[in-house]
Amino acid sequence: MTTVDERTAGRSAPEVLSWSRDTVGPALRAAVDGLPPSMGRIAGYHFGWCDEYGEPDTAAAGKAIRPALVLLMAEAVGGGPATALPAAVAVELVHNFSLLHDDVMDRDVTRRHRATAWTVFGAGPAILAGDALLTCAFDVLAASGHDAAQPALRMLSAAVQNLVEGQFADLAFEQRADVEVAECLRMAEGKTAALLGASCALGALFGGGRPEQVEHLGAFGQHLGLAFQFVDDLLGIWGDPAVTGKPVYSDLQNRKKSLPVVAALSSGTEEGRQLADLYEREDPLSTAELARAADLIDGAGARTWSQNQAHDLLGRALERLAAAGPTERVAAELGGLARLVTRRDH
Repeated sequence: MTTVDERTAGRSAPEVLSWSRDTVGPALRAAVDGLPPSMGRIAGYHFGWCDEYGEPDTAAAGKAIRPALVLLMAEAVGGGPATALPAAVAVELVHNFSLLHDDVMDRDVTRRHRATAWTVFGAGPAILAGDALLTCAFDVLAASGHDAAQPALRMLSAAVQNLVEGQFADLAFEQRADVEVAECLRMAEGKTAALLGASCALGALFGGGRPEQVEHLGAFGQHLGLAFQFVDDLLGIWGDPAVTGKPVYSDLQNRKKSLPVVAALSSGTEEGRQLADLYEREDPLSTAELARAADLIDGAGARTWSQNQAHDLLGRALERLAAAGPTERVAAELGGLARLVTRRDH
């Protein structure tokens, strides 16, 4: 028998993510199955469902953080997770649209411990598959029949526009030596925080939440999304390739102006000046030089700054969560998921 304490404590973050994948998986596959066969094969490979020939595979899947947030937010405002399933599928489709495009733009060759879709099928086909997923996301919302479908479409569209603008800024920063921390924060708010914020707001909207609840929970997602990007940028430098599935120092190899990099370059320290010298070189950096660049970022205080920023953003997110008044169990599960996001290793 389940006790009161167990009901209020809720499931662990890994259990929530497993539940999210199991809940959303069949509907997500059904949506992708509706794509043209050429696009469905590339998307299926990207999701880890099949190999490059279309044969069934069991490659590592994504964490399903965004759909988990959608489902939990519906519960947070008193609705059932099933009512928010179309929104959960839609945000996962949008997220993977962005990953397919991001891998092409960054020329990343591995994701989730396997070759990226563009390296297998070509850059053009991978871009088209991403476009197909984006279109599919809006189809899923429009076909949901939910009373909130129309405002949800506008909300998701705005998030995608912010995501695209953030990605554009991220690319533009690579050609600039004068990027400011404030600019980099705005970029991350668009590139990452916008979709996490929309995921939370969409879940609350589909769950029948009051406008103030939708606002609070959307803000929770935005703060969490920015914290997520801080952690992602730290992993892009110091993450273990065996865990992240990406090459060591991958962001430094691409000369990305990530948050810790920009903080170091703007620090006014000797380490920051030496890092700038490395970043301005046109030739590829050696393994030793990449390690040196990581040490310089740490020495400039940017690693600690990024960790502190993620911690502070987590606190702000939890404040907005409490303001929305979720049940104890859902609050505990969302809090656990938020802490996992900000303390993850991949």
